[in-house]
Amino acid sequence: MRRRKFIAALGASAIVWPHISRGQQTRLRRIGVLMGLQESDRLGQAEFEALQQGLQELGWNHGQNIQLEVRWPDTDVDRISAAAKELVTLHPEIIVARGTPSTAAAQREAGHIPIVFLQVADPRGVGFVQSLPRPGGYLTGFTNFEASLGGKWLEILKQIAPRVDRVAVLFNPETAPYAATFLNNIEAAAPMFDVRCSGIHTRNISELEASISNISRELRGGIVQIPDTYTLAHRDLLIALTARHKVPAVYSNNSFPVSGGLISYALDSRDVFRRAADYVNRILKGAKPMDLPVQQPTKFELVINLKTAQALGITVPPTLLARADEVIE
Repeated sequence: MRRRKFIAALGASAIVWPHISRGQQTRLRRIGVLMGLQESDRLGQAEFEALQQGLQELGWNHGQNIQLEVRWPDTDVDRISAAAKELVTLHPEIIVARGTPSTAAAQREAGHIPIVFLQVADPRGVGFVQSLPRPGGYLTGFTNFEASLGGKWLEILKQIAPRVDRVAVLFNPETAPYAATFLNNIEAAAPMFDVRCSGIHTRNISELEASISNISRELRGGIVQIPDTYTLAHRDLLIALTARHKVPAVYSNNSFPVSGGLISYALDSRDVFRRAADYVNRILKGAKPMDLPVQQPTKFELVINLKTAQALGITVPPTLLARADEVIE
């Protein structure tokens, strides 16, 4: 009799346990992702896929144990703000924010929701963290800035276009509030390369077109494009304008030469998104953002588009070609 009751109890347990297991499998951890680019942007899609890949490598799969809520509000600050509000209403456990405008919007709306930011140039200067080693608060992440970048961009521009003596630094002040940090760094390096530098605001398409046209009137003008989601989102137009007006330019994102720009010196943002999955994983497992130091870039890549150089009448020095991580022919 006892044996029959024991077997019956086992059978009942066998019926209950699978339901418990299935219930556990369907519990999804919600993660908000605020990209700050158009959904059609090729680079943005590649970055998001890298984030997903990094999460999968750590055992987090969309639709199985996490729910990724992604918003693509483009670079307009009002749309970014609205997207951040929408994400917060979904009560995510973490928000991943791409770029300074997205991070600022998420910070305003998120309250105590942890934020992992990426592609942010000066997180301490704009008030996201107290310091890089000890962020404090609810934000941490990855920067795309290193102090010597300004000098490196000028050095590369002078190597590939030695006659340049007037350099315009392009940025949209609304999407790059940290631009003064870059501009000061570039101006400090300018005397070493015998060039004059000035910051050029490009708040909209008309200003961007006018800026390139004005620079082209300088017989020895060149361009440095600093990290900025606005000029990044409009890179196809910027590349077309520099080609039309025969203006040499060095870019702060490798997607520019891939899309037809002349040359870039930048970090691999896809790699950063993949690495950011580790911080998401740690926070999901109980870590606090204040205990995760902001990571700075350690490796930059030099990418040269030889076809564009030839179209501009530029002969790329062999020494520069030898240093390149990628040459597009």
